[in-house]
Amino acid sequence: MVPAKDRASAPLRIALVTSSYNYIADGVALTLNRLVGYLERQGVEVLVFTPTARKPAFVHSGTILPVPSMPLPGRPEYRLVLNMPGRVKRKLLDFAPDIIHVAVPDLLGHAALTLANAHGIPAVATYHTRYETYLRHYWYLAPFEGLLTKILRRFYGACREVYVPSESTRDALLADGLKDNFKPWPRGIETDRFNPARRSAAWRARHGIAEDELIVLHVSRLVREKRLDMLAAALNKITAPHRVVIVGDGPDRGFVESQLPHAIFTGFLDGDELATAYASSDIFFFPSDSESFGNVTLEAMASGLACVCADATGSRSLVVDGQTGLLAPAGDAAAFARHIAALAMDVSLRHRMGQAARARALGFSWDETLARMLGYYRALLAGTTAP
Repeated sequence: MVPAKDRASAPLRIALVTSSYNYIADGVALTLNRLVGYLERQGVEVLVFTPTARKPAFVHSGTILPVPSMPLPGRPEYRLVLNMPGRVKRKLLDFAPDIIHVAVPDLLGHAALTLANAHGIPAVATYHTRYETYLRHYWYLAPFEGLLTKILRRFYGACREVYVPSESTRDALLADGLKDNFKPWPRGIETDRFNPARRSAAWRARHGIAEDELIVLHVSRLVREKRLDMLAAALNKITAPHRVVIVGDGPDRGFVESQLPHAIFTGFLDGDELATAYASSDIFFFPSDSESFGNVTLEAMASGLACVCADATGSRSLVVDGQTGLLAPAGDAAAFARHIAALAMDVSLRHRMGQAARARALGFSWDETLARMLGYYRALLAGTTAP
């Protein structure tokens, strides 16, 4: 460990502990990789403690110290860590972090938090996912939702600070009785990449879609907690002419294919190909009620799409109902269908909302977001309040 007398002149050191970092390209992993890359460019030393897979999903940022793991039962695309082995704990303590940043409140996250508190190391957390809401979509897990809420209340309450992505998420957590140690940490968007100018007639033609046909787009991992039941039910109620494009993949793709047999499934897309899919569509539909922010909604907004989303955490902090899109009660397929039909039949309304959505998305900057996190770290160590 670095002697205390030498720490004042040493670079800031952050130990990031997360169960999702480079083996799957989900929102948690991509956001954390962006954060680590930024911190290292600012001269911060970061060591990432995370499970890994034989074949990474993408080239990661930073230095990883692998933690032993196994495929998560029932969801093998994710990794489960049962504990933090002694050698991993020693590596973490030898790194002598100024702060331990925990990203996921699982067994690995709990072990890291316990270690931090035992050794007097400030522990902070980012809040990424409303895990407690996931359980209600799996009948065999639903009875444990209350217990999980209690666990989360205790876990986040033991952190010095918790960084939440939206005000609606903060409100929901406070309603669940969590301690108010929250600070805002929204996400950003690459507005040059996600841009209406990427609209492509060639992309549409490649998928057999004429330029005058209307596309309703959905982008997500195809898992039931994204409310795929509402996705299918709402789209099947729409009588106005439209084409459905589904971007993403996952264990419940078969369900969506069976319910929407005429939809076009592209599988996972990323980078410029994903940006082109957004810009070449006309309406974005996202009925999920388990989001803490909604990266895909912000990507759609930046691409100039009017959005139809659930009036739930995450989405309601992004979509201004009646201005940049339309919100419907979560679970109300008929309301979703009415909103989509209204946009499908009114070109001027669709374009007006798309332009307003683009303008709102321009206010979400990755540079400001990442700099804010570094400011939080420094203020915490200095005993001051970050702006």
